[in-house]
Amino acid sequence: MRFANGSIHSLLNMPPRIWAAFFVLTISACASGPPELPYPAFIQSSDLNNIYLATMPGVYAKQFAGNPKTRRTSNRIDLPPGWQGTTGGAPGKALEIYVLAGDLEVGDVRLGIGGYAHVPPGTFGFNLKTAEGARILYFLDDVDPMAMIQTPTILDTALVAWQPTDIAGVSIKVLRDDPGNGARTWLKKIEPGAVIPWQSSSIIREGYLASGQYQDSECANGESFTWTYTQGGYFYRPSDTLHGGPEAKAISESIWVLRETLGSSEKTAEFCGTGPIS
Repeated sequence: MRFANGSIHSLLNMPPRIWAAFFVLTISACASGPPELPYPAFIQSSDLNNIYLATMPGVYAKQFAGNPKTRRTSNRIDLPPGWQGTTGGAPGKALEIYVLAGDLEVGDVRLGIGGYAHVPPGTFGFNLKTAEGARILYFLDDVDPMAMIQTPTILDTALVAWQPTDIAGVSIKVLRDDPGNGARTWLKKIEPGAVIPWQSSSIIREGYLASGQYQDSECANGESFTWTYTQGGYFYRPSDTLHGGPEAKAISESIWVLRETLGSSEKTAEFCGTGPIS
């Protein structure tokens, strides 16, 4: 049993007491497969239904998360060869694109694998087209008046150097870091053998496994649940939710695309439990 698209949408704003009830029901209903959690995690893109995305005419998407009232949305999209469109299909929204495969021209800039674009609301739109076809991550975010980045960013992430972190075997590339609201998008590379602590973020974080195979653990209701993400895996993790721990590891070199829409702080814990996080 897996989350259907509609189930994911309804879970995004679900209060904790409802999460707990949902958790009990789904665990009892599923005899095998990834552990079901009170929030979307251990999701594989290939398990999701295709949906029509109004802002990208002629294509279908795997929708991970969203809010139908504000049209905020997170998706993986396959663009067919020869497709053409524009970034102007969602006025009043901030747009982010990350190229997973193929090629995509944003304006007059051709982006290959690892290409990234951020188009803030109110800025001049760009034509989009692909010659050979492309698989992209496509995010529309609500307008945040605290955001300070007001000019588009288009870059080849291969030109950005990996930066070490305080965990050996873990490095990052920052793609966007807004000094106003703290929103950021970054790549995280985890090497086999890296020791990952139990950790959490103070706000919602979503992630997509762009490459590799990664075993992770989620701490829900004081209990640890472990499963392996393969390429195309996705999570939408609530604030202050523990993950990682002694069973978390990169089975092969793993690169995550990670996003947060507000500034955050990270904390660690010694074990999965219900006590305070340091």
